[in-house]
Amino acid sequence: MPTLTHFADPLPTPTPDRPRPDRLIRGNPARLTWTLHESADGQTSAGIWACEPGAWRIAFPAGKEEYFHVLEGRIRIADTAGAAREFGPGDAGVIPAGFEGSFEVLEAVRKHFVVVDRDARK
Repeated sequence: MPTLTHFADPLPTPTPDRPRPDRLIRGNPARLTWTLHESADGQTSAGIWACEPGAWRIAFPAGKEEYFHVLEGRIRIADTAGAAREFGPGDAGVIPAGFEGSFEVLEAVRKHFVVVDRDARK
């Protein structure tokens, strides 16, 4: 039987990573991801993500999108035309499928995320 996910439960060991070198714009920020939920088909995941300041290019595939809610810190997301939005504590947003641009962490950030990847199948 599926179990309910509660984000206040003890966190699993995080997965560390950094942006791909070919996508770096500024810095080489360390990122941590705590995956708290993953659907059986691998198409949906949810959890907590944290990152230190830095910037990199992002390119979401046509089938992948992300909802996020900033808990602390500040980020700026800009599209390839230069239109940018900033998000701080309490702000939420969606990075739509097919989005290309830049992701900049202005102040160390921690956020909840839900990613839907319709092309990911286990």
